[in-house]
Formats: sequence, structure tokens, C-alpha cells
Amino acid sequence: MDIPVEVPGLNTIIPSVPAGRIIVVESGADPAKSFFVRQLALTALRLGTPVTMVTSRDKQEVEAMLAREGGARPWTESTISITEQDTMPRLNGFGSTPGLLVIDSFSFLTLGQDGAAVAALMRALRRLCRERQTSVVLSTDRGMLDPRAEAVVGHLSDGVVEFHSREGPEGLLRFLRIPKWTDGKLFDRNIHYEFDGRRIAVDLRNRVL
Repeated sequence: MDIPVEVPGLNTIIPSVPAGRIIVVESGADPAKSFFVRQLALTALRLGTPVTMVTSRDKQEVEAMLAREGGARPWTESTISITEQDTMPRLNGFGSTPGLLVIDSFSFLTLGQDGAAVAALMRALRRLCRERQTSVVLSTDRGMLDPRAEAVVGHLSDGVVEFHSREGPEGLLRFLRIPKWTDGKLFDRNIHYEFDGRRIAVDLRNRVL
């Protein structure tokens, strides 16, 4: 089942995360990325889609953020599985159930693995998501992986959403780039957005130069 992207404005460009595809969501030190990924998980849960989360964060912290951001707890133990770990050399059965598999942070969990090892893991993910029609979202931290491994992740994914920010004359400027998407379209432009910790607001009329 496709997972709708419930961010007004952004959903006109990427309406959903398709089933059977791997999407990379990348940023630097910016909480908007992880918030966006959790919103995808909450959307899936509201639709009754099973969610598997593999996280480098504290499990209770993730549960608390999902509860805070999703209002009333929209899941049961049978609809979501959250696993906390520090490394991910192999899949270990994750994503075997059709639904949504979220790995946050994929770059931290594969830290120290060379390009060949990351490629093997990505290819295993591709086989799994194609066979099971699982939607896979990999949250990555820009610059954490070595350049070869980072290039492998981008190359073997089906779509990439990049969250960027930089200081401007009037304060922090936030913008999105979508250099690759599942339908072959490119939206490689600096799409302005704002994030207040509770919602992401995309302004398609405003391009950050």
C-alpha cells in the first residue's frame, strides 16, 4: 500500500511513498527530517498499515514523540514494532511483513561499513521491498557515511528527499530538494519550507537561491 505524503504543497510533487520502493530522506543536523519520517509512520498507522521502525534512538523516546505528534495513540503492539539498536550489518528479518519499514538513522546504523557492505544491504532491501511490496524509508545524515557508501545509497534508492538549511540575512533558511523520484521526474530545486516543531509548511512559490 502506498503511504500518502500529508504535507500540503509537497504532496502535489510527491503524493505518496509507493509500495515496493526505497526512499532516502536526508539532512544535516535538522530535526525536520526525522519529524517528516515519523509523520509518514503515523499516516501508515492511521491507515491500518503495519509499521516496522529500526532506530538508533531510545525506543521510549521514539514512542513518546509518536504519541505527542500523533495525538491519541494510533497504534497497538500488533501494528507497530520499534527496535532500538546500534548497528545493522544485515536485515535480520526486518520488513518481512508488507507495510512500512523505517530505518532511522540508516547512516548511523551502517557507520563504518564500506561501500560493498552497504551495497549488499541496499540490494537485500531492494529484493525485500519488491517481493513484499514493502515501502522502505531510510533516514540518513549527510556526511556521516564515507563518500562511496553515500553514493551507493543514493544510486540504489528509488527516490531521494533532501532537507537543507543555511543562515541567510534574515535568519535560518530551510529548503527541500528532490533530485530523484520513483516516476523518473526531477524536482531538483530549492523549495522553501518552514518547520516549527509541530508541522512542515511548504511554499512552492518561494524558491531559495
